[in-house]
Amino acid sequence: MDNLTRKQREIVDFLLQNPQAFAHPPSLDELCAALGLKSRGSLHRLIQGLIEANLIEPLDRKHRGVRLTEKARSIGQESIEAPNSLRYVGMIAAGKPIEAIEDVRYMTIPNEIKTENDCYVLKVKGDSMIEEGIYDGDWVVIEQRCQARNGEIVVALVDKSEATLKFIEQYPHETLLIPANSKMQAMRYHPSQVEIQGVLVGQMRSYRSFGSH
Repeated sequence: MDNLTRKQREIVDFLLQNPQAFAHPPSLDELCAALGLKSRGSLHRLIQGLIEANLIEPLDRKHRGVRLTEKARSIGQESIEAPNSLRYVGMIAAGKPIEAIEDVRYMTIPNEIKTENDCYVLKVKGDSMIEEGIYDGDWVVIEQRCQARNGEIVVALVDKSEATLKFIEQYPHETLLIPANSKMQAMRYHPSQVEIQGVLVGQMRSYRSFGSH
């Protein structure tokens, strides 16, 4: 599943993890509602990509619902057999926002630094969070959610294109993404520009790689 977008991966993960959610394979409308998506058209485009990747069976008169292929189910079984594994999906900027680079593989994570909710792992790039003890090269465990309390450290997607790791402060007229580095200024955006993609819940560091910086 290395070439899938994050949204496509979420669809596959949802179908793998919720086999009893529907009495029959869900329609596009049912899946749209279950995933909280507003556009049926965008879901259809995502599904088409999954059909081309041989992870979803083609939609036709015989198969009207969205069904995983045997290939997708076998991938899901491999993940179940490694219950402490989380998706490592690439780098996240702790500095000037950069696009999160998806490089999907799985990492074994101690239960103590993740939650029972869906989590994923990112590698930190940059030094804007160093005063919070988050250094370039660290791995951070992110609980996947779209809301956060003021003062939490979040993965924020800016203008739907660039992701960054920062403290968040949210107000009706403005959202601030605040670094933990006294040499840097807070970044100010209109709330519509910022989408929360998760909240920091854990952190790991290799001192072998840390010493090489």
